[in-house]
Amino acid sequence: MTPFKDLKRTHTCGELTTDHIGQRVILNGWVNEYRNLGGLLFIDIRDRYDMTQVVFNPEKVDPEVFERAAGARHEYVVAAEGVVQKRPEGTENKNLKTGEIEVLGERFYILSESRTPPFEIRDETDASEVLRLEYRYLDLRRKPLQDKIKVRHFSTMAIREYLSSQGFYEIETPLLMRSTPEGARDYVVPSRIQKGKFYALPQSPQLLKQILMISGFDKYFQIARCLRDEDLRADRQPEHTQVDIEMSFVTKDDVFRVGEGMMAHLLEKVLGVKVETPFPQCEYSEVMNRWGIDKPDTRFGMEIRDISEVVSDSDFKIFSETIRAGGVVKAICLKGGGEYSRKQIDDLTQYAKNLGAGGLAYILRHPDGDKSPFTKFIGEDTKNQICGRAEASPGDAVFIISGKKLKAETILGQLRLHLAKTHNLIDGDQWKFLWVTRFPLFEYNEDEKRLEAMHNIVSMPIEEDMHYLDEAENTEYDISDIRHPLRQVRAEQYDLVLNGTEIASGSIRIHRREIQQRILNILGMPDERAERMFGFLLKALEYGAPPHGGVAAGLDRIVALMTGAEGIREVIAFPKTATAQSLMDGSPAEVDPEQLRELGLKFF
Repeated sequence: MTPFKDLKRTHTCGELTTDHIGQRVILNGWVNEYRNLGGLLFIDIRDRYDMTQVVFNPEKVDPEVFERAAGARHEYVVAAEGVVQKRPEGTENKNLKTGEIEVLGERFYILSESRTPPFEIRDETDASEVLRLEYRYLDLRRKPLQDKIKVRHFSTMAIREYLSSQGFYEIETPLLMRSTPEGARDYVVPSRIQKGKFYALPQSPQLLKQILMISGFDKYFQIARCLRDEDLRADRQPEHTQVDIEMSFVTKDDVFRVGEGMMAHLLEKVLGVKVETPFPQCEYSEVMNRWGIDKPDTRFGMEIRDISEVVSDSDFKIFSETIRAGGVVKAICLKGGGEYSRKQIDDLTQYAKNLGAGGLAYILRHPDGDKSPFTKFIGEDTKNQICGRAEASPGDAVFIISGKKLKAETILGQLRLHLAKTHNLIDGDQWKFLWVTRFPLFEYNEDEKRLEAMHNIVSMPIEEDMHYLDEAENTEYDISDIRHPLRQVRAEQYDLVLNGTEIASGSIRIHRREIQQRILNILGMPDERAERMFGFLLKALEYGAPPHGGVAAGLDRIVALMTGAEGIREVIAFPKTATAQSLMDGSPAEVDPEQLRELGLKFF
């Protein structure tokens, strides 16, 4: 058997061009295709760089070599040696980087055989995702996935390059730490040495990067692994990667400049796309009023319009009674929707009901005249005012939702996105960024009848809202009432949205112990429990903590947007399923009973 050192490749399968004609080369890779045509044997050898055609002529090669080559099958790992020659005229392949040449094979070795793959290794595949995740090592051989992983690599390199140029240190933080409830459930790790005690895997490096600020490292970043035991959705994984950034002695505008600079550098370096900075900013309340979602896609219009004032005194009781009860009536305008059919209206109404709406009111500005089932209740004048507020011209359609403010806005926000996708209103070549700022510090949990942090327990209340903390001690309102003072407190919290996807989130942090302890108390954590869970942070805040803030960008989501992936699983080498399983290695799985005994664990 020939030692591999004598078969080691001299070139990759994407490297050879007409400049190499006449050179003797050795290629290593996988058999992508094999064809026996009129006595000539063609083998396409593939690696991650591309593919090269090798041809074996039985009249010019040793019979044993030809026999070995003829025995090669899909996904065999092979080595081929020969001389580069120009392909015969008319046989060039313009889809390959190596399409003008071929290698006239002289030696051939099978380095490793392969069973028949459960699906073909092709750019396009109809294999189920379950099958592809089970055989992820085969799925990753496909060029679309390899290209996405390549973009991910160059993205992390560009991020490191930019942040380093701005004076940031990359500092690693522990993967084994204390359990600190931050929203999702922790993954916990039992200690063999300290039986009965547990580490937690970090949901994020949040508290640790604040400790670094207190330590004097005023510019920190990390490409951090984050682990959260939460209910999964399409854009979530139990373990994901974020670009974690923290800075001392800054305002949010300083953080924004770094975040914008990083994204601009990343897109230009990796994709050649130039974006304008600074990015626009909108407060949360305005964002919900205009788009009905806190991560709006601003690549198209169709903004939400408030028509409550117009219909408040109308005879259409669904509107007037909703407004008297403290609700709102809001609308969106679909340009060119005036000729919607009865079926289209029924389908859209059902869609709205599935979102929680009681129904869907509408005005169709049809060429033959406006059509609306409630015009007789509101009159022509009010109907025209609604169309004016909604900026609806002849040929357009107005869709109206009434209800509690947040609910009505949220339904219209989803309806807006649905209509945009249905009517192809989104320009996929645009890169539209938006900073969403000043989120409410607290939100009410209907199920548990208590307040919780909308984003982060360490976000600083904005200065002009601090008085609400004092007013909350003597208020007539119940905590479930939106008018309660604590429901008015806004935070120096911000998200960065790109094309309707939240790609980053951050805040200016609380840097004084008394404020942090007060927030924890409001969230239902008495001093004793706060000390037990967050004592190390509270203690550190007593030793000269600088004003600081930061942002964490979701690397998986950013790369998914950059590559046009349908979800983040496509840009993660070894993702989990929606039930947090790894089909390839079978995790999570049982462990040996002896391991449990060593850890002092027993299941009941």
